[in-house]
Amino acid sequence: MKKYVVVFMFFICVAGLRAQHDDERYVPETDPLVLQKLEQWQDMKFGLLMHWGPYSQWGIVESWSICAEDEGWCRRKNPDYTEYKKQYEALKLSFNPVGFDPEKWAEAAAEAGMKYVVFTTKHHDGFSMFDTKLTDYRITDPECPFSVNPRADVTKEIFNAFRAQGFWTGAYFSKPDWHNENYWWPNFATPDRNVNYSIKDYPERWESFVQFTQGQIMELMGGDYGPMDILWLDGGWVQKMTDDEVMAYITSPSYKFSRIQSQDIRMDELIVKARQKQPGLIVVDRAVYGKNQNYLTPENRVPEKALPYPWESCIIAGGGWSWVPDPKFMSGREAVQLLVDIVVKGGNLLLNIAPGPDGRWPEGAYTLLSEMGKWMDTNSEAIYGTRAMAPYKDGKVCINRKGEKTWYLFYMAEEGEAMPEQVTMKGIKIPAGAKVSMPGSGGRCTWKNGTDSFTINIPAGVRNNPPSDYVWVFKIEF
Repeated sequence: MKKYVVVFMFFICVAGLRAQHDDERYVPETDPLVLQKLEQWQDMKFGLLMHWGPYSQWGIVESWSICAEDEGWCRRKNPDYTEYKKQYEALKLSFNPVGFDPEKWAEAAAEAGMKYVVFTTKHHDGFSMFDTKLTDYRITDPECPFSVNPRADVTKEIFNAFRAQGFWTGAYFSKPDWHNENYWWPNFATPDRNVNYSIKDYPERWESFVQFTQGQIMELMGGDYGPMDILWLDGGWVQKMTDDEVMAYITSPSYKFSRIQSQDIRMDELIVKARQKQPGLIVVDRAVYGKNQNYLTPENRVPEKALPYPWESCIIAGGGWSWVPDPKFMSGREAVQLLVDIVVKGGNLLLNIAPGPDGRWPEGAYTLLSEMGKWMDTNSEAIYGTRAMAPYKDGKVCINRKGEKTWYLFYMAEEGEAMPEQVTMKGIKIPAGAKVSMPGSGGRCTWKNGTDSFTINIPAGVRNNPPSDYVWVFKIEF
């Protein structure tokens, strides 16, 4: 994950060569098995993302401090880059998360209403959190103290624990690898995130990197890691580009990096092989326009309107993407209203929680998930299996649908706000004969249509004893 505005501008530039409107940036899938899984994934609505690695020991942003790009949010305290990178890579020698307990995470996530998990099997720094056979820079290497733990292959343990709770599993995998000498060749300086040599001049070296990358992904798609539902690829600058696209970026006002070139890891070929192992696999080649981005992933933001393709907002729950000391988590109100805002616009929420260096979650994470779970216990029917419908949102009031004969209306309550006597939604009317109720309460609500709106009247008994906090939900059946 990253926060670079300039990178965002780069992808806008490249995408602009191929599309003129946001709704053209998505290439629909054609594989029937993938389409079926995408529908099921869109029904789930709520997932867990976890960034975790040796960098957690320092409480810093994941990977980025070893990248020689001068940004305040990942700036190194040690100005000696060479020494800093040695110290960073030596974190492998002290990484020993003896408090690792994925069953506890999975139980808390399930109680919150989450349905799938995406875990960082490898971030940009190249440290593998799984038992890869292709590099020694991994958690199971004998030089890593946690390697003697029977649960040292944390990726396998996490996936098994979450599957036991009925979760889908997704492997986050970084396409760039800043530890691999076929990506960052020590023969040259590493001025930015990109491969640091000319691929056209050294095609054999690049081919070695392609084989390494494909090999690691195929390890994750193999039998040791069980049924895989999502391959979630990060590092969108590693992509195939035409000469015209490269030139368009180099001549753009946002040009910043030293070496922009096509970094083709033959994604089409790779995905065919992956789906032979994992039929129906959902692939998310983030920020790369094309058929291998089965859903889009707005990062740390919620779109202002519904989007005409499958999408998921990945959001930090507290602290940073990776663990930081004394992380401050969002409140239950903020999290529930965030979930509703995303769902009524047709998206999924992928909420990031970062394990600490000892392998434990901060207590604030459990508190937050418990608060969300209480709300979901009453109102989950208005979340799962729903789809967006116009007009989506009107101030504090939102609407979505389930099938063709059920709508859900949401009222986003402010802190300390009492339930109002009436709730009005503009831009739509309720069909004649509809019945309105509130999940968690036994009573019915009366309603009436306006010229281009409808109003629900809330009984005093319900107002005095709301069935849930944060967001009040009304079920409209007809």
